[in-house]
This record gives sequence, structure tokens and C-alpha cells, in this order.
Amino acid sequence: MVVMNIWLCHFGLTNFLASFQNLVNDIFADFLDIFAVVYLDDIMVFSSSQEEHVASVLQRLRDNNLFSKASSVEYLGYVVTSEVLKMNSSKVQQILNWPQPKNIKALQSFLGFAIFYCCVIENYSKKISALTSLLKKDSPFIFDEEALSQFQILKEAFTTAPILSHFNPSLPTIVDTDASDYALGAVLSEVNDSGKHPISFDSRKLLPAELNYEIHDKELLGIV
Repeated sequence: MVVMNIWLCHFGLTNFLASFQNLVNDIFADFLDIFAVVYLDDIMVFSSSQEEHVASVLQRLRDNNLFSKASSVEYLGYVVTSEVLKMNSSKVQQILNWPQPKNIKALQSFLGFAIFYCCVIENYSKKISALTSLLKKDSPFIFDEEALSQFQILKEAFTTAPILSHFNPSLPTIVDTDASDYALGAVLSEVNDSGKHPISFDSRKLLPAELNYEIHDKELLGIV
């Protein structure tokens, strides 16, 4: 009988992510939501005693034979500072280098990657309307000029995506909404001494019944 002891995760193990999340939840159980948030291998420390709590997290990792990259400032694909949030430049470059999808599976892969960062893109749902229409069942996959144009526009949008501010409850907050024939868009912003700054963007396609709304009703719906 041969007994195998796996030291590193093998590709294709579908239950690995859940198992690893359970592991880190157990390791940091007494830290969670007190001064740390852990999602898989991303650890965020929030504290007025940052150095002390970072040291506590690092020591807990050492005690359990886990290691971290000290130079990393990325959390879930975003670069986070005490004041702003923005996309990691490597993720932007990955989107820019993405080849034109040749089939539904390739398009789903691109949109699945892009939607994770939709909070930095204004009117995201409107920008991908021609692309999502290609995902309909029993419809031929024809990547026409409109789809190609939206594909390029979306990639360009990621290169010009604004840096987002963190929500500050002490500052004035503004909600702006927009609507087209088939999609809603909204942006949450705050106003400080240097002007108006976005906090997050949101958007979605209109439901069939909502397509019949007047434009002002669609914009009001964006607030909801």
C-alpha cells in the first residue's frame, strides 16, 4: 500500500478552496471581525494598533507553518490604501491582453473576470449589453462589429477607471443615477475639500417588465 502525503495543493481539487477557507477560519477564529478579515489567502488588518495586530497575524501564520508575501499590498485583486481603492495594474494589463473571444465559453471567461471589477466601471451593464446578448441559448455566436466595439470599449474603460475613495460617513454623500433603454447605472460619491469623488459604481440590465418604464422612472429605479 502506498500512502501519499500532499504538501502543496494540486490543480483540479475542487474542494480545496472550501477546505483552505475552513483552515484559515480556524486559525484566525479569535481575530475575525475584531481586527482582521480573512478570505482565502487574502488577509486584511483594520486597527488603531496596526503594528501590534499585523505582528499578531504574522505570528499566527508562523505558528501554523503558513507564509505571506510582505511586499504585497493587493487584496482580492485591488490595491488598497488608507484613503483609496484601485485595480491592480497587473489585472488591468491582463484585461488589455485578453484575446477576442471565439466562442461562448471564451466570452463567459472574459465577462466572469471583468465583472469582479465592475464597481470601478461606470455603466458597466450598458457597456456589455451586446456581449451578454451573445450568451443567449439557441442563438448563433456571431461576434459582429457591435460586439467587437463593446469588447474594445470595455477594455479601454479599465485603463481609465477612476480611483475610488473609501466611504466616510462624516462627509456629504451623493447618489447619481442614469438609465438607458435596457440598463440602469448608479454611482455613489462623496464630497470633500478637493471636490466630488466616486466611492463605487453599480449597474444592471433592466428586467422585461422594467423595459416599459418611462426614463424618469428608470432613473428613480436606479436609486433602489
